[in-house]
Amino acid sequence: MARRRRSGRREGEKIAVILSGGNPQIAKADGDAPVQAYIAAMPGWKRDLGKRLDALIARNVPKLRKAVKWNSPLYGIEGQGWFLSFHVFTRYVKVAFFRGASLRPLPPGASKSKDTRYIDIREGDELDEAQMATWVKQAAALPGFLGPRP
Repeated sequence: MARRRRSGRREGEKIAVILSGGNPQIAKADGDAPVQAYIAAMPGWKRDLGKRLDALIARNVPKLRKAVKWNSPLYGIEGQGWFLSFHVFTRYVKVAFFRGASLRPLPPGASKSKDTRYIDIREGDELDEAQMATWVKQAAALPGFLGPRP
């Protein structure tokens, strides 16, 4: 049985590197485990938000596919592409809807990409779970982002 150290980690357990702005650096991988590792490494109040977002997405999207790529968790549907990601910044968590311009109502944050829309969630903000669930369901029904082209 692995012993726990004072830090709460198990002996030999890897620690996620935290990049500038507080974003965890997790190795690129498919599946729930790397997404959970990313969420566990999110600092402070952002970790609880990450858990809430992950649970909300999983509740509302059957046959959900998860991965960590580009130092962010991605959510998608097999064969359809990625529809959502989030990323940690110093003062907020940015949720990206890759086809957000097609969502109603429109998520508030504009992007350089005409298709992508964002919502920034700051400490103390009330997460409107009903609205987020509506956006997640709409986004999951659209063709998703397939990744950068070679």
